[in-house]
Amino acid sequence: MEIEQDLIQEITDFRRQLHREPEVSGNEYNTSKKIETKLKSLDPDEIVHLGDTGLAAIFKGKEEGPSILFRCELDALPIHEINQFDHRSERDGVSHKCGHDGHMAIMAALATLVSKKRPKKGRVILLYQPAEEDGRGARSVIEDSNFSKIEPDYVYALHNLPGFPKGQVAVKNGTFTAAAKSMISKWKGKTSHAAEPEKGLNPAYPIAQVLTESENVVVKDPTHEKFRLITPIHINLGEKAYGVSAGYGELHLTFRSFSNELMDQLTNDMVDLTEKASKEFHIPVDISWTEVFSANQNAPEAVDKVRKSAHDAGIDLKELDTPFKWGEDFGLFTEKYEGAMFGVGSGEDCPALHNPDYDFPDEIIEPAVKTFYGILNQHLNE
Repeated sequence: MEIEQDLIQEITDFRRQLHREPEVSGNEYNTSKKIETKLKSLDPDEIVHLGDTGLAAIFKGKEEGPSILFRCELDALPIHEINQFDHRSERDGVSHKCGHDGHMAIMAALATLVSKKRPKKGRVILLYQPAEEDGRGARSVIEDSNFSKIEPDYVYALHNLPGFPKGQVAVKNGTFTAAAKSMISKWKGKTSHAAEPEKGLNPAYPIAQVLTESENVVVKDPTHEKFRLITPIHINLGEKAYGVSAGYGELHLTFRSFSNELMDQLTNDMVDLTEKASKEFHIPVDISWTEVFSANQNAPEAVDKVRKSAHDAGIDLKELDTPFKWGEDFGLFTEKYEGAMFGVGSGEDCPALHNPDYDFPDEIIEPAVKTFYGILNQHLNE
């Protein structure tokens, strides 16, 4: 299929407008309003509000058939942008450094195409999801009572990929992105004089033990079938008072694995290590969890549709050998529904995701839209 260049220019301008006015996870109110205004101009059959700031547009086919959901993300990051182009972020300390502005633009282009030519059967659901970056968004959408209105049969999403040739589509059966979660342990010891540490309970020692013994449960090689990674993120211990032995400490760790089952094992192992250290040093510990992401488990049949779409559109296709180590909360969708996430290359010289100089490359909007549209046709027009 060919996409009119006037549409590509319109969507590019829209992407840059979104880039100028970013909002962090859970606060995407103005972004959501802009998206809703755009979608209403395309006359969908229904717009459903989900997860506070999220929304979905539904376009119905002429006949009964499956419901196909395509998802993009609304949120930006708390990162100061150092770029100086005309569409740079106008909000200090907030910017689209993961390309979600581009993902929203791709979905807007897809909405335009669907509005001009409704599918033969079924429903197209275009979901703009909030709060992907902190792992809360997908759950807030799925647990919203309004989600029953759009219960899908198949789900698809993409992510742009710096380091890959521009426009190249990257696919993989099975795990596409890792399961990830963060553990916070709070150690409640007892302060004492630094000259008499035996009269206190210093959390430094159990924290050090947990960090040391955690090395025994990790498998850092991403090609290994039992890959399990632990990354120390933050330690808070005592005060800068050199006469005081610390009485309180926190340890923040992030876990990653390539399956939800391995993540469960890793979680249990680390809880056991932490509780063992707590008992050994007689220091109570509270454990909590944050930013939980399920692994994206791609269904082979869905990935085949991505492959065929890219092939039919003449787009270069890359078969990935290993999953990505970053988390993506679309994994909650692929846990519940058959579907796939795939990647679209952002350029081999593109700055990495979450870097302050990253900017979504507008040139990859067109191949991304073609890939989505080809998937849609396979489900609803053949």
